[in-house]
Amino acid sequence: MNYKVMRLMCMFDLPTETEKDKRRYRQFRKNLLQEGFIMMQYSVYIRTCPSKELADRLEKRIKKYVPPKGNVRLVAITEKQYRDMKILVGSKSLQEEVIGSERFVII
Repeated sequence: MNYKVMRLMCMFDLPTETEKDKRRYRQFRKNLLQEGFIMMQYSVYIRTCPSKELADRLEKRIKKYVPPKGNVRLVAITEKQYRDMKILVGSKSLQEEVIGSERFVII
């Protein structure tokens, strides 16, 4: 088993024209949060994964609750690639700063 820490990034653009669309959007976002994702910026959520195997299992679970319309993308990046990301405007969210590369945070 590979224990190389990585990040799974979920980016999405979902319709919100109808009440049904809005309900699906809220449910999708709620499911991401329950899976341990945090909001990096609007419609971009990220989660630390201790291995590629866990990232693959997480992808399968996310596929089960993806809304039928819209655009949802997942990308797995290494911790080094994540650390090398440049922030051109703005800063890391407080949530990103607190969690860092840790999988669980106990407050």
